[in-house]
Amino acid sequence: MKTIQANELHQLIQSGETIDLVDVRTPVEFREVHVSVAKNMPLDQLRAQEVTAGRKSSSDKPIYVICRSGSRGQQACAKLEQAGLNVVNVEGGTNACVAAGLPVVRGKKAMSLERQVRIAAGSLVLTGILLSRFVHPYWIGLSGFVGAGLIFAGITDSCAMGMLIAKMPWNRVGASNSNSPTSCSVKAPASR
Repeated sequence: MKTIQANELHQLIQSGETIDLVDVRTPVEFREVHVSVAKNMPLDQLRAQEVTAGRKSSSDKPIYVICRSGSRGQQACAKLEQAGLNVVNVEGGTNACVAAGLPVVRGKKAMSLERQVRIAAGSLVLTGILLSRFVHPYWIGLSGFVGAGLIFAGITDSCAMGMLIAKMPWNRVGASNSNSPTSCSVKAPASR
């Protein structure tokens, strides 16, 4: 798999060359911060036909793929390479691009998906422990199930709980209403 460093991508953008940069993070993550020339196509919805249909550069040029830190970008590159596309993964993802000084667009700050997964996993483990103590001992299986899921997620670098949480309503960016809620964060009510 071909890769590019964030500073090399920065040089390409500064040179004025037209590039196709596909950001495979969730819409909420993309809205929070993204490289200015990036187009959002979440990994779970990524289709080679849509990627090629939305190209700005010529078809002989590579398609650059970016995520938060590089892992989902690698998965997306593998998927697009299987479809015969010329793809390049941005090493270090958006985090590296921000650190390298690439032009980025910053939007509304939201609770990260990773943080939401930690809260959900911790809550389920605690619930399993409490239910096993006060309701029935078999509830400890809930804690064991979550622990096994976390081990699997760590080994495979694929998190089913994260994919499920990403589909929750608060993690959706409304196309028609830019003021729709997109995260778990809550604003304080306006004083009267």
